[in-house]
Amino acid sequence: MSKVSIERITKIVRFIRQRRSVSTSFLKQELEISEATLKRDLDFLRDRLGCPLEWDRTRRGWVIRDDLAGAGTFELPGVWFDSTEIVSLLTMLHLLEGVQPGLLQDHVAPLKARLRSMLAEGTTATHAIEHKLRLIHFAPRKVEPKHFQLIASGLLDGKRLDLEYWNRGRKESTRRIISPQQLVHYRENWILDAWCHSKNALRSFALDAIQSVRLLEECAIEVSSREMEEHFRSGYGIFAGQAEHRASLKFTPERAQWVGKETWHHNQTSAYLEDGSYVLEVPYSNDQELIMDLLRHSPEVEVLGPPELRSKLHTVLNNAARKNSMSVGE
Repeated sequence: MSKVSIERITKIVRFIRQRRSVSTSFLKQELEISEATLKRDLDFLRDRLGCPLEWDRTRRGWVIRDDLAGAGTFELPGVWFDSTEIVSLLTMLHLLEGVQPGLLQDHVAPLKARLRSMLAEGTTATHAIEHKLRLIHFAPRKVEPKHFQLIASGLLDGKRLDLEYWNRGRKESTRRIISPQQLVHYRENWILDAWCHSKNALRSFALDAIQSVRLLEECAIEVSSREMEEHFRSGYGIFAGQAEHRASLKFTPERAQWVGKETWHHNQTSAYLEDGSYVLEVPYSNDQELIMDLLRHSPEVEVLGPPELRSKLHTVLNNAARKNSMSVGE
């Protein structure tokens, strides 16, 4: 088959599937080929690939007669993509590689090589996708690739994991037997949501804090999608748990240009005031991450409520001001 025929053959089948029948003139125009080239492609599709392709005089177009196919519905052999789909897949893989260099290299590299080969067969535009995209990452924490692979295996195979986990808050190492539920890539870092058999509850584990991991033969328990949704979506950011508070935040008109286009929480409410300022309300359970975001936007944000959140931000800002005082020795 010629280098461009794979993509043309795919498009011919797709056109017929979408329109039920297509005329010769339509195919020539859409594919930008001569009648002789089209005839060769149609012959190849019918004679070499076994497609039940026929000219329907009533419809005045080419049709695929699935009722004549031995297996029922005719499908192209193997996995066939056109150039746009291949470029999209390469783009996705490139983005995935950028999450953490080397983390999935052993698994992604062979697939990328295959996709590049398919792209070379399907189109003359074989520009390297790596030179057309740029991902800029900031402060990702390194994850041990072997740990990631074992965790991914346990997650996909439905097996329990034995973890040695470093608790940063208490500065101690603990051992946990967990049933992994889902991997989350959040703000440049990997989080594992799992059922912790030690605590008999759902917990989140930062992959970079995992000191060792062992795959167990015992089957993992599976938490229902509804329970996962209720546990992890109500809180603010990565912190799970029932949202018991609701923050009311007022941004200046200047900062509203950016924040007004952002989604901080799936259950947020917002409104613009007459002066152009922007009021955002978000639910939260743990204020740790919310305070970090407020510091990022200070002094362009004011906490309207609740009072305890306003007081805590005030304390943090005062402490920062004292530490960064211009007075020598202070």
